Amino acid sequence: MKAKLEYIWLDGYMPTQSLRSKTQVRDNFGGTLEECPMWSFDGSSTEQAEGNASDCLLKPVAIYPDPDRSNAFLVMTEVLNADGTPHVSNGRATIDDDDNDFWFGFEQEYFLWDVDTQLPPGFPHGGFPRPQGPYYCSVGAANAYGRSCVEEHLDICLEAGLNVEGINAEVAAGQWEFQCFAKGAKEAGDEIWVARYLLERTGEKYGYSINYHPKPLGDTDWNGSGMHANFSNGPMRDLGDESIFTKICEEFGKNIERHISVYGADNDQRLTGLHETQAIDEFSFGVSDRGSSIRIPIGTVEDGWKGRLEDRRTASNADPYKVAAAIIKTTKEALA
Repeated sequence: MKAKLEYIWLDGYMPTQSLRSKTQVRDNFGGTLEECPMWSFDGSSTEQAEGNASDCLLKPVAIYPDPDRSNAFLVMTEVLNADGTPHVSNGRATIDDDDNDFWFGFEQEYFLWDVDTQLPPGFPHGGFPRPQGPYYCSVGAANAYGRSCVEEHLDICLEAGLNVEGINAEVAAGQWEFQCFAKGAKEAGDEIWVARYLLERTGEKYGYSINYHPKPLGDTDWNGSGMHANFSNGPMRDLGDESIFTKICEEFGKNIERHISVYGADNDQRLTGLHETQAIDEFSFGVSDRGSSIRIPIGTVEDGWKGRLEDRRTASNADPYKVAAAIIKTTKEALA
């Protein structure tokens, strides 16, 4: 039986990369990563190579069943140069987490975006719906918009084996969120990117594109979109030492630019100090404080200072690979 392998990769567009994919048909495929061959593509069409030396390589790194196609698989890949070295656009290759000690849970917010109206569902032509308030975790046709698309996406992700832990309607009309968790930074990034891919593809059926801009409604009194990054490593989970969390937070405060530089383009429009954010050029941390740069969950404190931190600055359009790489680097420096 022939199988369809959908090779997925990130292009070289700046400042925000896009997803690309193409299908390879294989005979007698057993469904394992080891059976997925290295492949190539035209990097001159994706801002990743010049036309006179256009071949880039696709290295398979993760595989999932594709529930939306018959006899099909989703193959997440890294982009390599023709000589086999990581391409400059390859954020996954920058992660220093070989022992998978770091765990990540990403909260991916996004807006559904009607391709005809160029507005989120629920927004009337030439105006706005009722002010935000009734839409968060809402139910009913007057408050929840696009649920059919969101529910189909959740089902497909779960059937594919992605560790999506939940969904909810968000603060603005037409804005939603899903949460992904993985033990290992690379695995967490793989899952977010494949979940994003499936969301984009599911949206095609409903006439929705997916808007990951951190402030797509501009300078209005509507919340932006983030990708809050929850993270922990062994000492945070096991030692029960408040000073570890303090050291990590203080080290993050010394490295604002390292993090903001990879936390998403146009994030300054979202990190204003309003709408549950800290200003982009300031840093703060606090227990249960959603207006801080890093929130210390109350559960971490109640569990005897064992648990996680939440970096709330990460924008919805950030690359989770690059986000994880920065978080790991700063955390290791704090505990060195």
